[in-house]
Amino acid sequence: MLIDIHAHAYRLKRADGKGMCTPEELLASQERMGIDMSCVLPIVSPEIYEPQHAMDIVEMAEKYPDRIIPFCNLDPRAMANSPHAELEKILQTYKDLGCKGIGEVMPQMEMKDPKMQNLFRAAEKVGLPLTWDGSDQLEGDFGVYDDPGLPQLELSLQRFPNLIFLGHGPVFWSEFAKLETPGERCVHLNLDGHSCKHPVTKSCYLMYANQPFTEEGVMPKLMRRYPNLHGDLSDGTPLASLKRNLDYTAEFIREFEDRLYFGTDIVGPNFTEELSSTLAQWVKDGVITKTAYNKITHENAMRLLGL
Repeated sequence: MLIDIHAHAYRLKRADGKGMCTPEELLASQERMGIDMSCVLPIVSPEIYEPQHAMDIVEMAEKYPDRIIPFCNLDPRAMANSPHAELEKILQTYKDLGCKGIGEVMPQMEMKDPKMQNLFRAAEKVGLPLTWDGSDQLEGDFGVYDDPGLPQLELSLQRFPNLIFLGHGPVFWSEFAKLETPGERCVHLNLDGHSCKHPVTKSCYLMYANQPFTEEGVMPKLMRRYPNLHGDLSDGTPLASLKRNLDYTAEFIREFEDRLYFGTDIVGPNFTEELSSTLAQWVKDGVITKTAYNKITHENAMRLLGL
């Protein structure tokens, strides 16, 4: 069984012309890739796509209850652009309508911004896990900014110990191994329809992802220290990280197999993924156990989301 922790779909084709699955195209892609259910995450941050309403996702899930798991989302600047906004009232409404998580949170803001912290507070109060995407810069991009070493994430993990943070994207997964330079965190890597934001230097994480390493990075240390930090394996960057050192990866998965989740980050009807086949091959090769495979592919999601 495969449960996708991270997928996207728009109720209608977007006006900006950028490709994104309709619900029916998502279902067709599920069939093609052997995915049983997908968490569909609305995008509300205007920095990257046309914002969509979380109620669109609720509507999709009502139409396809056996295939779509609804997430909700809320820009931290909503409801008065204030760090004191009662965002939990909106999030509770979405939860009551069946939403199982929050995300993908990716406004161009610092993670330590009081309004962002207020969103985390509200999410913790309502009791929904939260998925975010990161950025290595504070303008001209999308995603929540954190410094090299993820100190703002650590601060948030400390402040909100009962909020499950689902780490996603290249800024998070680039810290799987020790960074040699901050440039290795470069986001949006010509993966899955995203274009590199550094065309001059091409200083992108995938340039380094094929390099072996001997020293683990900050991210595994944070997972070890904070049980509320989980790993979203969608979008290609986690798999690139895991392939860098299979001996270390075997130990990493053995340690954190209860907090890792299969995902695709599907953004268009022609999307393909190799994570599921790689995980299956790693079972055959003895890199991971069948127990770990089952947890990552569906059991962890079922437990986290109460399915």
